[in-house]
Amino acid sequence: MSEHATDLDGPDLEWDCYCSEHPIVIRGLTNRFGDFAVHEDLDLDVRRGEILGVVGGSGTGKSVLMRSIIGLQFPDEGCITVFGKDITGAEPDEQIGVRNRWGVLFQGGALFSTLTVAENVQVPLKQYYPELSQKLLNEISRYKTVLTGLPEDACSKYPSELSGGMKKRAGLARALALDPELLFLDEPTAGLDPIGAAKFDELLRELTDTLGLTVFLITHDLDTLYAICDRIAVLADKKVVAVGTIPELLATDHPWIQEYFNGPRSRAAAQTHEAGKALDKQAAEGS
Repeated sequence: MSEHATDLDGPDLEWDCYCSEHPIVIRGLTNRFGDFAVHEDLDLDVRRGEILGVVGGSGTGKSVLMRSIIGLQFPDEGCITVFGKDITGAEPDEQIGVRNRWGVLFQGGALFSTLTVAENVQVPLKQYYPELSQKLLNEISRYKTVLTGLPEDACSKYPSELSGGMKKRAGLARALALDPELLFLDEPTAGLDPIGAAKFDELLRELTDTLGLTVFLITHDLDTLYAICDRIAVLADKKVVAVGTIPELLATDHPWIQEYFNGPRSRAAAQTHEAGKALDKQAAEGS
């Protein structure tokens, strides 16, 4: 694709402009585990302000790709730039000036079980801003908790006292603690019932638009892909084989893409999405 053909060796001004519009740029990424290559020569650009859905079959390395971008997985080859900074091979505690500009929601929320929701939200704040007073930490954690749709009294609860959906929102509150520009989400609606998943999708779309986020979203939830993703990146054959909207992906002839987006579950998700759009249109016309 043309967006993958950008010359990384071009003039600095052009590169700076490109990075301002593409907070994440990946070129030639290769990840191996022993003799097995998960990724080979993978390219991907993420546009500012979009929700990019990332899909692929089991074992295609979706989570490995995310871990590579946030510095938890050192790639064997290739270059990853985030906000114009090369993070390839940088140690997690290395001060490269970008780690406080992203937030991460891992599968299941990954909350610290011995900390309350408020204390979980305060973890990244204490790491990056140790000078903040406890009073201000409490204020920020309360605000972030409520921002994600949880009641204020959830601040004092422990993860064991929360439902699955509440744990996801608490994890999201922690991911938003530092007012990030980038948000990484790994299967955020997994394990939620359809109503809870739809509400989480609505929340994510609202937060993205309100806060100006760029979202890297790993998901297998077809309803999520149809409802909130601006583009979708498909991992197959050890690389990103296509990036685009669902209609654009349907126009490709890759067998996995055709099977995934033309299957009965995808057709059902498409019908649900179209029905929702029709209801929204009726409501808008009637108001």
